[in-house]
Amino acid sequence: MNRTPAPFSGILVIDKPSGFTSHDAVGKLRRLMNTRQIGHTGTLDPLATGVLPMLCGRAVKANEYLSEHDKAYEATFILGKTSDTGDTDGAVLDTGKRIPDENEVMAAAASMVGKRMQKPPMTSAIKVNGKKLVDYQREGIEVEVPARPIEIYSCKAEKISECEYSLSLAVSKGTYVRTVVTEIGESLGCGAVMSSLRRTKSGAFSIENAHTLEELEAMSYEERVALLLPLEDAFCDVEKITLAPFFAKLCKSGCEIYLKKIGKDFEVGKRLCIYDEGGFFALGEVRKYDSGKAIKMIKLFSL
Repeated sequence: MNRTPAPFSGILVIDKPSGFTSHDAVGKLRRLMNTRQIGHTGTLDPLATGVLPMLCGRAVKANEYLSEHDKAYEATFILGKTSDTGDTDGAVLDTGKRIPDENEVMAAAASMVGKRMQKPPMTSAIKVNGKKLVDYQREGIEVEVPARPIEIYSCKAEKISECEYSLSLAVSKGTYVRTVVTEIGESLGCGAVMSSLRRTKSGAFSIENAHTLEELEAMSYEERVALLLPLEDAFCDVEKITLAPFFAKLCKSGCEIYLKKIGKDFEVGKRLCIYDEGGFFALGEVRKYDSGKAIKMIKLFSL
């Protein structure tokens, strides 16, 4: 198949099926969209299903800026068990410990809320010395990984059966649900393993925006392209600024746009979606220079 550069740019939100890696999903969509210009904005484990925003065409240039969004998940977990992966895909062992009552489990889940340090699991795609942790885990090699700051905004458990519970979470970037489940099991003293995981929201994109691979397969190429959402939707929480033609031309040329020149004031480090008369064209950042604060384009998406 001849895959020329895509004549389109946008985001296609898929509902990733279980058993598929995020890379598998990229490969599938490359075929369906007839281009190699496909990327994703955040890895989902093979066990997990749900929201996986896919960057198509020229939108792939935004990949490095779209992994910082908050996310929401629905999960299930089983008490009284542990595994080497934190979920039922690993080697599961019964702990033989007492199963706590419903109130204890709900309280343990609620106690996870707040800012905390979390150590990424060995099953993650985080790289150490150029190699993914999951690859070390498959080889039986333990690697020390420092804990990272995360925030859990909400965490609610509901009873399904004596040993099984559902879990609804809203979390910051970098939060691993399997680790949250492991910590709940440890706090209860009986152990716990995650048995399913579904991402229901990633940044501005929710499961209502998502399409299954089967749905996409059944569509024509034109219908799939028509589903693309504009790239700026991914930056819905980033403030927008529209530049006059003169300043927009300077910005596209890589020049700093000093705030005093355009009558604006933003704090240093603030990111901005930059527009001109033709619409959204770049992501910028406010930086401090000897002559004052200025907007510096950090990624150009269209001329």
